[in-house]
Parts: sequence; structure tokens; C-alpha cells
Amino acid sequence: QVQLVESGGGLVQAGGSLRLSCAASGSTFSMYTMGWFRQAPGKERESVAVISWSELSTYYADSVKGRFTISRDNAKNTVYLQMNSLKPEDTAVYYCAASKSRSVVGGGVNFRSWGQGTQVTVSS
Repeated sequence: QVQLVESGGGLVQAGGSLRLSCAASGSTFSMYTMGWFRQAPGKERESVAVISWSELSTYYADSVKGRFTISRDNAKNTVYLQMNSLKPEDTAVYYCAASKSRSVVGGGVNFRSWGQGTQVTVSS
């Protein structure tokens, strides 16, 4: 099973940018579909972006399309989430997760390994 550690969260003003990183260890990173999820206070966790092992397929939630970009570097065992034009409603704890399923449709399935999360706060 893969272990995941997120970093890069913080406090940013609306309109600003942040880049989240998720470092993986303990298994063959390139085998996994990787995803970023978020959970705001009082809300359910939602899928934000997902990327296939080959980087050829991606999924984005409608709320972040055109603002967020997911990418991965299989040589560095790391997945990234570049977040631009941030809005106060993007405030949440962001988690990365790994799935052995190859599908990214609808945000992917069967994410079994999760990081501890990193807080992103966007001030208005």
C-alpha cells in the first residue's frame, strides 16, 4: 500500500495561487491513479481532480475547471495540484489519494490510500 504526504497548503487572498504537492512512498507510484479531494467544514468530501497513471486522462470538478491543474512526476513519486484564481469557497482541507483502478471517469473510484490532508484557506 502506498503512503501519501501532502504539503503546500496555507493562507492566500482571493485571486491568488497555491501549489499542493503529494509525495508517495511504499509502493510503485506509477501503478496508481491519483486524485485530489477536499472537505470544507460541514460539507461532504468531494473529488477535485484526478489523473491517470499515464497522465493521459484527467478529471476536474466543474467548480475548478480552468483554474486548477493536476499533474504528476512518476520519477519523483509526486502528484501536484496547481490552484490559480482561488476563491473563498475553495477553502477546505485538501487530501490526496491513490487508487489501483485505472478509471478517472466521474472522479475515479476505489481510492484506498489517503494522506493526512493540508489546509487551504482563501480570504476574501
